[in-house]
Amino acid sequence: MPVKYLGWLVEIIYLDQSGKITKRRIQVKSIRSGLINADDLLSGQPRTFKESGLLAWLPIKTVGEGA
Repeated sequence: MPVKYLGWLVEIIYLDQSGKITKRRIQVKSIRSGLINADDLLSGQPRTFKESGLLAWLPIKTVGEGA
């Protein structure tokens, strides 16, 4: 995931260590050394994701953003 998404809301498809695929909405806090620190919007908890586990990501437009 490019660093340009810092602070953005992003929807991700993620493959965790146990092989489970999940879809999550996160707010990206930092990206460093292959790790993405973010707030999980569903649980409201901070989470860390490995960049290698990302299968797909899509930035989410918020109210007030241009088209």
